[in-house]
Parts: sequence; C-alpha cells; structure tokens
Amino acid sequence: MNKKNFILKRLKPAFLFIGTSIFLFSSTCIGQENKSKSTAIWEPVPVVINPGNATTAPSDAIVLMNGTNMNEWESTKGGKAKWKLENGEMTVVKKSGSIRTKRSFGDCQLHVEWRSPAIVKDDSQDRGNSGIFLQERYEVQVLDSYDNKTYVNGQAGSIYKQYIPLVNACRRPGEWQAYDIIYKAPVFKDNGEMDKPAYITVIQNGVLIQNHVEILGNTAHSSAPSYKKHGTKEPISLQDHGSPVSYRNIWIREL
Repeated sequence: MNKKNFILKRLKPAFLFIGTSIFLFSSTCIGQENKSKSTAIWEPVPVVINPGNATTAPSDAIVLMNGTNMNEWESTKGGKAKWKLENGEMTVVKKSGSIRTKRSFGDCQLHVEWRSPAIVKDDSQDRGNSGIFLQERYEVQVLDSYDNKTYVNGQAGSIYKQYIPLVNACRRPGEWQAYDIIYKAPVFKDNGEMDKPAYITVIQNGVLIQNHVEILGNTAHSSAPSYKKHGTKEPISLQDHGSPVSYRNIWIREL
C-alpha cells in the first residue's frame, strides 16, 4: 500500500462523519424553514352552527316562513299580507297582490320551497306562475315547467328574461320544489352608476341550474334590463301572478 492510499483510508471515516453532520444540519434547517413558512392557518376559527335538515333551518338563519304565521310578510302595497295560511303553507290568493319581507336583505343565501297547483288548467305562462324577487327587482322565475312548453328564458329557474336554466329540474305539478339561491347584491357608486353587478347562483331540487351568472339589471318583461341605484339592503318579494302557488319553509342567511 502506497503512502497516498494509506492516508486516504485513514481519513475516510472522518469525511463520512463530516458529510453526515452536514446532511443532518441541512435537513434540520430545511425542516425549520418549512415550519416557519407553513400554509396551515389556525385562526379565525369558523363559528359552529347547527346545519338543520330538510325541515329545519340552520341555526344562524332568519326564518321567514315556518308554517305557523306570516309575521315576517306584508303586502307590497303596504299593510297586511292577504295570502292564505293553511296546513303550514301560504298560498297566493288571486288579486290579493304580491307580498314582501318586512326586513331588508343584501348578500344572502335564500332557501324557498314552492308548489304549483296539482290540477293543471292552463299552459305556458299561465300555469303555476309566480316569482321570487331579490331586492324586489331581480326575479327568479317560479312556474310549473313540467311538460309545459313556454319561452325558455321564462321557464322555472330562469333569471326572468335574462338567463335560461342549465337544465329543467322541475317535479310534477302538486309536488314540492326547492330553490337554494346564493345572491351577491350589486354595488353602486355615489353618483348612482353601477360599480359592481349582482351575481346569482340557483340550485333547484339539489341540481345546479344557474351557475354564478351576472344579473344584467332590473327584471323587465319587454324591455332591456338596466340598473338603477337602490339601497344596499331591500326586501324580498313573492309575486301574485294569478296562480294559487304555495310556499313553505323559507329561510335566509345574511352573508
């Protein structure tokens, strides 16, 4: 064994020790760096609520209709709501007028259950017609659209005269339907111009039918929709369109 090989053989354990130490030191530093840059967030902790079920509202919701009274509602013309309250549901009485919430709302999650008459007498827009108006301006159409031909931007689940629903998820006449609506209210500038438009998502009977669409303005029957400045919070109204449509289990969560 020459002198050079002898020296390298004696030094190899030392190199191994130094290399291992450097690796351990580097690993520790990397671990400390990752820990300091962790993406885990611990606060704020979300509030715990009871989510409710098919018949009860979440614990943080405002119940607008639980079947026992109509205390949260009034006529859109002022005064007492004149719809019929019976068997845990409220039903449109012809020519009684539309109703609205006494409270006002902006951004919200709204749950509404509705039912068109079981006996079918008419067709198209005269069959189980009503509507849910966010901030009394932006309509989600209520209509018996089960085997009922009509213009598609006016069928059940449409953003009336603005957006056709992605699918027709209607149940048979006389069966209860459910809308779950996520609504983002518009924002206006001080001069009255629209700053940010409203957006809406609608789920009907568990099926997505409007996917975060931009509302184009106030609901209009025969003219182009447009925005006009209004309050940050406004009532929600239910339409009397001459059909005895029923409603029950209505609740709202302010967002």
